[in-house]
Amino acid sequence: MKILVVEDDRKVAGFIEQGLREEGYVVDVAPDGDQATMLAHVYDYDLVVLDVMLPRKTGLQVAAELRREGRTTPILMLTARDTTEDVVRGLDAGADDYLTKPFKFDELIARVRALVRRGGAGRTELLNYGPVELDRLKHKVRVAGKNLDLTPKEFHLLQHFLLHSEEVVRRTELLEKVWDMHFDPESNVVDVHVGNLRRKLRQATGQDLIETVRGVGFRLHTPDRVDA
Repeated sequence: MKILVVEDDRKVAGFIEQGLREEGYVVDVAPDGDQATMLAHVYDYDLVVLDVMLPRKTGLQVAAELRREGRTTPILMLTARDTTEDVVRGLDAGADDYLTKPFKFDELIARVRALVRRGGAGRTELLNYGPVELDRLKHKVRVAGKNLDLTPKEFHLLQHFLLHSEEVVRRTELLEKVWDMHFDPESNVVDVHVGNLRRKLRQATGQDLIETVRGVGFRLHTPDRVDA
């Protein structure tokens, strides 16, 4: 799952980014309102953690702009102001939840999980393909009824493949969805992680479920499946 953190205080932004990454999320950070809206237009985020007081464009303006465009991405608004009027103003601008500073990280992550769980109509928590079952909420994978141990990156790769089973997924798409915006697109890190995931799935199922589409990317595909 990919989260955009919008915070101009470097120390606070770093604290939130590190904590979310340790929880297994992919995180981009924007230091001002203009960059936040630009990133929200380019990438498909599962959640935006949005400070109210920002340079160039306030969090209230960012939230209102995203909602006017019809974007339904959940927004968790952060602010040092905790009056009823401030809370109402944030919710009216389009925020889904409101957290006042200072806060404990445990509370932040609980709000994040709740919003991600709620966010997006039609969101399916259990993804299945053949013998593979992935629980997006509990971060667990089972193959033929047995738990499969995956790294956070392997988990997110498999999740993306399951969401697009039988489709060819390009390397650039995986870099955007599973890694952050700063990652070097020339790196072979995608091939390395996909290779590790393919090996683990092969050991668990006896099949090569991920095939390489030369020059394009990868596809989650059952070897004995006959394409229409």
